[in-house]
Amino acid sequence: MNRIKTVSLIGLGALGLLFSESFASAASPGGFRIIADASRQARYRKEGLYNNDKALNNFKMLRPDEACEPADLLIFAVKYGQLSQAIADAALHVGDQTIILSLLNGISSEEDIRAVYGDKVLGCTVQGMDATKEGNRLYWKNMGAFTVGELYSDQITPRLLLVADYLTRAKLPHTIVTDMRDRMWGKFMLNVGINQVISVFEGNYGTIQREGPERKRMIAAMREVITLAKAEGIKLDDNDLLYWLDVIRPLAAEGMPSMRQDLLQGRKTEVDLFAGTVVKLGQKHGIATPVNQALLGEILALEKKF
Repeated sequence: MNRIKTVSLIGLGALGLLFSESFASAASPGGFRIIADASRQARYRKEGLYNNDKALNNFKMLRPDEACEPADLLIFAVKYGQLSQAIADAALHVGDQTIILSLLNGISSEEDIRAVYGDKVLGCTVQGMDATKEGNRLYWKNMGAFTVGELYSDQITPRLLLVADYLTRAKLPHTIVTDMRDRMWGKFMLNVGINQVISVFEGNYGTIQREGPERKRMIAAMREVITLAKAEGIKLDDNDLLYWLDVIRPLAAEGMPSMRQDLLQGRKTEVDLFAGTVVKLGQKHGIATPVNQALLGEILALEKKF
């Protein structure tokens, strides 16, 4: 493969919708496919899909059981609770040369995909976006940027360069790095703080952008991740914390992270991916994680209300 031409995307949540047009623009004509079962396709056709009020209605959609050429690039953009089914649904899109990206939160999805499809998965984070999804409509001011790298190598490999070329053609800001696992832990640290604290305080990005008890609690939750990272052999320190605080500074104050949006719409959250993971790692290493332990309980209590 000398260029990424065929691209398959599974998941049209906030990130899937946010980047779908850009992904399609860099694929060959007819080379961008959405993987969706018949019921989802029917819903998309009936209700439509909108990105900042622009209708998206020209995407090619394939059922999981429809025969097709394997994708050069397969992108997962589902919620973690849907990942197992998505991995199975994407089987016909995976070939010998397929490169796989996961846009999911947390530090677990890449290993779940690798367990099925092997060493086709690159590490990837997306940060700096402020998208809010209301039903089938997505609204945003800041699109954010991609960070991509090999998971278990510090080399800039040919497949990384292929992905960089594709993102460039898609006009998506990106950085190729040699310390991807450290970067993923940094994004994990951010989500542990920002998603959970905004959710329990029933706020928005503005809630934690200003000084106050909410911001202090967010930073305390993030610091627990720094302690665990050291135990896991990951390079993460206060400089990384300051970097991520800078990332969230320009976000639209009225915007909300995905967990807060899930709770508002009566959906189960990804708290197990955040505080749940922190608590389990704390138990593994004998490290106390009281801030995340409390957040876990509070968010599970909020879920019980619906």
